[in-house]
Order: sequence, then C-alpha cells, then structure tokens
Amino acid sequence: MEAITELRAQLQAHLTSMYATGAVDAYFQQLQELDEGSAGTGYVAEVLNIFLNDGDRILRDIDGLLNQPLHEVDFCKVDALVQQLKGSSSTVGAKKVNLACMDFQKFYVAKNKKGCLMALALLKGDFCDVRNKLQTLMQLEQQIASLVSMW
Repeated sequence: MEAITELRAQLQAHLTSMYATGAVDAYFQQLQELDEGSAGTGYVAEVLNIFLNDGDRILRDIDGLLNQPLHEVDFCKVDALVQQLKGSSSTVGAKKVNLACMDFQKFYVAKNKKGCLMALALLKGDFCDVRNKLQTLMQLEQQIASLVSMW
C-alpha cells in the first residue's frame, strides 16, 4: 500500500510540473477527466499514444519537405502538416507543442525556409519534451494500476 501512495505522490508531482512548465493546459485536464469517468479503460493513454505517433510522423514529413531545395519546398503542405499537429496538440492539451506550431506559422507563410528549419528544430525539441513527460505520466499510471490490481 505504501508503494501505491508513493507512486501517486510522484504522479501528482509530475502532473504539477507539467502544468507549471506549460507542457499541458486545461484541455489536458479535461481529457484526464474523461478517463476518470470511464472507469480507467485506458482511453486517455490510447488518445495520447495516437497523438504521439501522429506527431512523430508529421514531424518526419515536415522534415522531408523542408530538406528539398528551396524552389521545391511545398509550403502549402508544410502549412497543412503544421496545422494538423497544432490541432491534435490542442485537442490533447499539449500547450507547448501548440505554441511552437503557432510560432512556426510566420515562417512558412513568408516562405522562409531557413526560418522554417529553425522553427522545426524548436518544434521537435518541444514535442520531444512533451512526449517524454506524457510517457512518464502513462508509465506511472500503469504502475499504479498494476499495484492496485494486485490488492
């Protein structure tokens, strides 16, 4: 029982840190409340895993588009991909990723490849940070669920 209490304290501290650092926002809290209302079916973990997998794919696709010669870069496709990531990050409450997507916009609208590459590097860093925080959160929740099921 002590292990469960300790893990719950770690989980709460981790969540507090995620909000304090701006990694997530109120939409994330709403998403978590959906899971609480569904008797722990793992809905939130599934949604977050979809977001993370889609985000990885989108970032790879943007990277591929921007690694073309300037005259071949399809900034409309870059726009569509960034907007897709912005929308999904907003849906799950990944505030840090959402803000990085908004910052990215000024560069692809201006067809500024150098600025886009810089914004992409920042977006990748922010996405990686949020991914690590979400994965840690899901691992803690899974550990708690495993211990609770043993009792």
